Amino acid sequence: MNKNKSSYIVFASRVLMGAGQLLSKQWIKGMLYLTLFGAYLVYMVFAGVKDMIGFFTLGTVKGDAWLGIQGDDSIIMLLRGILMFFITGMFVMVHLSNVRDAKMTASRLNAGKELPGFLQAVKTYVDKKFYVIALVLPVIGVLVFNVLPIVFMILIAFTNYGGDIVPPELVDWIGLGNFKTVLGLTEIKGTFFKILGWNFVWAMVATAVNYFGGLGLALLLNKKCVKGKAFWRMFPILAYAVPGFITLLGFKFMFSYGGPINYYITMQGHHAIGFLDIDAGWTARIIGIAVNAWITIPTSMLLATGILSNMNADLYDAASIDGATKWKQFTKITLPFVIFSTTPVLISSFTGNFNNFGIFYFLRGGLYNEGYFLASDTDLLINWLYNLSIDNNYYGIGAAISLIIFIITSIFSLQVYVRSDAYKKEDTYR
Repeated sequence: MNKNKSSYIVFASRVLMGAGQLLSKQWIKGMLYLTLFGAYLVYMVFAGVKDMIGFFTLGTVKGDAWLGIQGDDSIIMLLRGILMFFITGMFVMVHLSNVRDAKMTASRLNAGKELPGFLQAVKTYVDKKFYVIALVLPVIGVLVFNVLPIVFMILIAFTNYGGDIVPPELVDWIGLGNFKTVLGLTEIKGTFFKILGWNFVWAMVATAVNYFGGLGLALLLNKKCVKGKAFWRMFPILAYAVPGFITLLGFKFMFSYGGPINYYITMQGHHAIGFLDIDAGWTARIIGIAVNAWITIPTSMLLATGILSNMNADLYDAASIDGATKWKQFTKITLPFVIFSTTPVLISSFTGNFNNFGIFYFLRGGLYNEGYFLASDTDLLINWLYNLSIDNNYYGIGAAISLIIFIITSIFSLQVYVRSDAYKKEDTYR
């Protein structure tokens, strides 16, 4: 085949999707590409261009119910704009596949090879790229139901959406305004750093208590002298099997003024104690750590039990011969092996505790302490985010805080994992 003609086929596909295939007499494939190109053009003419403009302006006409003016909905326009960019991205990917296909066609023609028919091409593609076909729908689902909401939330952080500025009021882009409010405005800034400090303390203490509590329980139940191990393991598993919010509400009742703990206190002639009152302070925090341990230690115990069952007993025999004490065996053999095996789980546990919404929401939700902006002294950042956005309509500030939470947890998790032996010494325990 003439090289000029083959290059023209590729050029035609770049200019008009499917044109190169039509020039190569691949009629069905060319018409499919051309149909997709036409569908995208129709979408852009009737909706896409408008959605793109709306994404940048977030509306220009304010609605007025009294005058019968149906204005622009800034949030819907933002969402439609994001969807337009997603559709455009998928169109670009299809267009690139069209160009690649045109290049392969031109290459085959230059080599004097016969082009396969449409059905044969489909069969060959299914055989070689079945994973692509199998993942198309799941990937589209993830994009629509996971990625799109995340992108939407991130972009909300750069708008003034919230408070009095909600549709029919027009929302505007304000850049880093919400971040300046969180980190610069005295009242919100003070609350943010107070909660951030407590959030780190909570996450580290809760993770350590849960991890070592589960490990200790697993080691105890792994002892040969313990009889009826299945029976004793049943109790923590039952605690894990009960839905978490029911457990939390049960503990909230136990520590309330009318609960059984205060009942026995008053029976002894003492005054009832407000374990979870607004001025409870560290009492409420310690209760939260203990309740969280009750819920999560069974998970750590099951994980540690499985890991301990794979330990090499010869290591302990050799250590005993060398005169190593039980504590030395634990710190030099058991603990390094368990931590090495569970580092990713440990990191995810820290992240989960950092964003643990339910504990203090069910135990102590709805309280606002003096010196805090719409928060209490036991609230975590995720609870404060809920108070700001859901209860008080500070959506933009809430989105900015959620983005800060994501940055903090992702950087911390990545740094810990990269510096851990599970990453640096991957082959140590193989």
